[in-house]
Amino acid sequence: MEYRSCWMTEELDVFRHQFRKYLAKDLAPHAEKWREQKMVDRFAWRGLGEMGALLPSVPEAYGGLGATFAYDAAVLEDIESTVPEVTTGVSVHSAIVAHYILNYGSEEQKKLWLPKMASGEMVGAIAMTEPGTGSDLQSVKTTAKKQGNSYVINGQKTFITNGQAADLVVVVARTGEAGAKGLSLIVVETGGADGYRRGRNLDKIGLHASDTSELFFDNVVVPPENLLGNEEGQGFVQLMQQLPQERLALAVGAVASMERAVKLTVDYTKERTAFGKPLMDFQNTAFKLAERKTEAMIARVFVDWCVERLVAKDLDTVTASMAKYWCSEKQVQTADECLQLFGGYGYMQEYPISRMFIDSRIQKIYGGTNEIMKLLIARSL
Repeated sequence: MEYRSCWMTEELDVFRHQFRKYLAKDLAPHAEKWREQKMVDRFAWRGLGEMGALLPSVPEAYGGLGATFAYDAAVLEDIESTVPEVTTGVSVHSAIVAHYILNYGSEEQKKLWLPKMASGEMVGAIAMTEPGTGSDLQSVKTTAKKQGNSYVINGQKTFITNGQAADLVVVVARTGEAGAKGLSLIVVETGGADGYRRGRNLDKIGLHASDTSELFFDNVVVPPENLLGNEEGQGFVQLMQQLPQERLALAVGAVASMERAVKLTVDYTKERTAFGKPLMDFQNTAFKLAERKTEAMIARVFVDWCVERLVAKDLDTVTASMAKYWCSEKQVQTADECLQLFGGYGYMQEYPISRMFIDSRIQKIYGGTNEIMKLLIARSL
């Protein structure tokens, strides 16, 4: 019995058919180069924009497709299944940054930035994490102080996805008192911004094609119109409101990764022989893959239900935290178990399963660590 996601439509089928062909033909052949240079080439962003794969759930008036999050989910699944080197950057750009602007930006801000993000002309990033501040956003030290008719931003951010490529950065900055009530979101257009500097493209153990950077703000001046929201101090609430979609996007990618790992391993174990017969004929191999396939299906059904809830604007923080926590844990376990069945070849970087094993590990950390997810879930008990 072939499973079909409950949120799929005939229109989305048509879109995905063309999109998958584009990914395989036009992007996948460049994946090795992108891993080596630690960055995706700009033409990929433009191409994704032309395909309608960037900001699909943003209204047409702002350059999107006017679709639901189901399109975002489909895009992320297909990218993760075909050219996973691009998944993280697109997820941050489309499912996260764009929706801060869409939900909290003024009409002028939305018309100025979203069409360029939808076309791939502008790449978006969000700067939350600081060298001493990870999941504890209330302790952000970067400041944005009003001086005359401008904000002057000072501080440092780190682990910023799309940091090298970003033309637009949503900065979490302190505009007021200590704690959550003093935070605001301010947009910095990086081109020609005096005092804005990109640091290192960080040398990570995985996600080698995803540029992840330090960002420095030294008296960066931005106009007051770049504040997201109608007043200062709304940043923490805005972040909390958008985190369920961010965490669901991570779960969507986790499920696609699990399914791909199982498929690659099934194919390999049917072809690879040991002691005169295919690896798949050994009970241990078959049982391990049976377990992994079952968990991937459980994850798929749960995440699909969460997508339905998000489309209906009914996905709560606790459920999204469950999806992020459980799916990322199972993604890491699946990659590990599948790599084991490849034997020594699984440890070779030329085999996709080795990269999946390395890349999966960050899923338990970013978007809020899984320990934070458990804390949020526990509070609901």
